[in-house]
Amino acid sequence: MSADWTEVYRSTFPDLVRFLHRKVWDLERAQDLAQEAFVRALRHEPKQPRAWLFQVASNLARDEARTAIRRKRHLTLLKSETEDRQKSMPDPARELEERERMGQVRDALDALSERDREVLLLWDAGQSYTEIARQAKLAVGAVGTTLARARRRLAEAYSNKELVDVAR
Repeated sequence: MSADWTEVYRSTFPDLVRFLHRKVWDLERAQDLAQEAFVRALRHEPKQPRAWLFQVASNLARDEARTAIRRKRHLTLLKSETEDRQKSMPDPARELEERERMGQVRDALDALSERDREVLLLWDAGQSYTEIARQAKLAVGAVGTTLARARRRLAEAYSNKELVDVAR
């Protein structure tokens, strides 16, 4: 039986974009990667579309990160890119606060282990414990404990980052 792709898209796309956004930190790129995951799903017709989409999206984001690392080694950032962003900001103070907060969240997430980060992002994207367990290669009964510990570690990393920033 084929999946109702309209319903899968409607119910999964926002969660998938949010999941990817926290991996690539670029909303437009996250939307592009989510679209790519759906294109691949339509070609493969997976039995469990939602779980399959998150797995493919995770792989796409990982590939994206590897590509970005390679680019950073070979390219220098253009100063005009930053200037263009600053010119288009409607409220510079608010945008700066948001960037700082997102930077602190990103740093806190980066301080976590790969498994903690993956489990938190999957949970935030609305995945069930069963889906999280399958993707993170955990027992279903271990997901709740892993999530609780990952949340605690994230809160600690965020607090530590705030303390360091305040001390500066």
